[in-house]
Amino acid sequence: MKPLDVITIGRSSVDLYGQQVGGRLEDMGSFQKYIGGSPTNMAAGTARLRLRSALITRVGDEHMGRFIREELAREGVDVRGVKTDPERLTALVLLGIRDQEQFPLIFYRSDCADMALCEEDIDPDFISEARAVVATGTHLSHPRTEAAVLKALRLAREGGAQTALDIDYRPNLWGLAGHGDGESRFIASDKVTEKLQSTLHLFDLIVGTEEEFHIAGGTTDTVAALRAVRAVSGATLVCKRGPMGAVAFEGAIPDSLDDGQTGPGFPIEVFNVLGAGDGFMSGLLKGWLDGEDWPTALTYANACGAFAVSRHGCTPAYPSWEELQFFLKRGVKERALRKDTVLENVHWSTNRKGDWSTIRSFAFDHRMQLEDLEGATKAKIGIFKQLCLEAALKVSAGRPGYGILCDGRLGRDALYKATGTGLWVGRPVEWPGSRPLMLEPEIGPDYGGLNEWPLDNVVKVLCFCHPDDEADMWARQEETILRLYTAARRNRLEFLLEVIPSKVAPVDNQTTAQIIRRFYDLGVYPDWWKLEPMQTDAGWQAACDAITRNDPYTRGIVVLGLAAAESALRDSFQVAARYPLVKGFAVGRTIFGAAAEAYMKDAISAEEAVTQMAENYARLCAIWDEARARAEEAA
Repeated sequence: MKPLDVITIGRSSVDLYGQQVGGRLEDMGSFQKYIGGSPTNMAAGTARLRLRSALITRVGDEHMGRFIREELAREGVDVRGVKTDPERLTALVLLGIRDQEQFPLIFYRSDCADMALCEEDIDPDFISEARAVVATGTHLSHPRTEAAVLKALRLAREGGAQTALDIDYRPNLWGLAGHGDGESRFIASDKVTEKLQSTLHLFDLIVGTEEEFHIAGGTTDTVAALRAVRAVSGATLVCKRGPMGAVAFEGAIPDSLDDGQTGPGFPIEVFNVLGAGDGFMSGLLKGWLDGEDWPTALTYANACGAFAVSRHGCTPAYPSWEELQFFLKRGVKERALRKDTVLENVHWSTNRKGDWSTIRSFAFDHRMQLEDLEGATKAKIGIFKQLCLEAALKVSAGRPGYGILCDGRLGRDALYKATGTGLWVGRPVEWPGSRPLMLEPEIGPDYGGLNEWPLDNVVKVLCFCHPDDEADMWARQEETILRLYTAARRNRLEFLLEVIPSKVAPVDNQTTAQIIRRFYDLGVYPDWWKLEPMQTDAGWQAACDAITRNDPYTRGIVVLGLAAAESALRDSFQVAARYPLVKGFAVGRTIFGAAAEAYMKDAISAEEAVTQMAENYARLCAIWDEARARAEEAA
């Protein structure tokens, strides 16, 4: 069995998508940054569908090149074939959504890195690892990149791999349209037709829109164009027909496109057609390489294309395999798929990045508790939080499964230093002790402060609530939570909801579960729950059941400490660790309390504080790990 299912080869860029929908590209005020370029999109799209994918391209030796490489790795794409070009910049594309028919875009590709791909970049051993190699039309437009593609195709065919072409015709990238005509999809050119036809015999699968087959076949009569392609290639031809779906031809081309093999289409609202073809191709490749019949492969392709045209961006719109199966089973409930709350939660949850199956979090997001200490000042608290981070990094030592909770008001410098270290970073937004819930001023009255956050920060909010609260109290708190959750999702930030009912009124084994169900009924799907330690199996079971019944894709639960003694936490960990949904802990004062009190009074040095906290944190991590190991052995 070969280690890779598919290698795509060709364009790779950074896409900057205008966020203002309905305006001119000239008037765009802000942009979202995504990976782009058809082969890059397809590599990520197929990886989401559980194919083992890889990409061959070039990127620049700069921030955008590193972004593409890192984002592909997060998507699960093999990046050994992504070469770093020391001289050229990574390609850039600016895109906008004018309306359902106009999608202006500008390609910044003058002497870009991916167009410097050459034969020497094609490693025969790497090609031999794949079951299939997929090329796109753009890289046939230049002799250097064409030579690289032809070498990869030759090696693939010699090694028994299948080959596919996405015609992906962009007149602008063949030098047939000006910089301002990036949206143009068809300009007739005998030269382009000749170039394409000289390579079509090298493919087992050829995919394109009607216009793309027009350029490949040299005529604007679609049936005649398909027959012209068939005359030089025995490949299966798949013609995309927009809202009419797609059709596959394995043999002779019939007189009507309707006589080919088809899969069902999906009645959805068209929001953004950019990248839809790459989503379609990802689904098609999944069916093709899994050995499905063409109607099934086209069903996958049409569904993936439907997701793409209903969402913002290219790769971010593509579904996971779980999401695709969910959609095909349930069907269309809301024509604007991005407005389908349940589907969007499946999309978000199954495409999250990072393995956080274990979380040992050092929580030093406390504000009020530190401000009340003798000798504490804002500056001194800020320095102490950096010492907390130093202790966390000392214990984690670059290993996965460790994290921190740190605020942005007193712990800003520690937050800056923590981002990018590999730690899980949770960041509180509630005003300490508030009930009803109020937020920190940095969030802003419109919650717009979240758009300044790094994407790896997790929005954490603590809500003091109880099932017996008055209706007005629930209404005010629910309004804040729902608005905050929506803002977090809009800004692509994970969301942690912490609830502490015991500080409000007496609790029993059902109290926390009741609160959990209430928030799900509200339409809030936290990535994380932070719950106070429950001492009974009945309490934990009720809470876990309430979560999994509403959201089987949740990240999980972390246990808070409430300044409990280490011995008490040991006991609570023994109970909590028996539940796989509990991923770890987020504990603070048990770790830093004594050190903070002494440091603020200048009774210990910074080095002594770090040593003391690191020892406490390491000991607590060991207690959790032992509890989890014991639970797994018992199971």
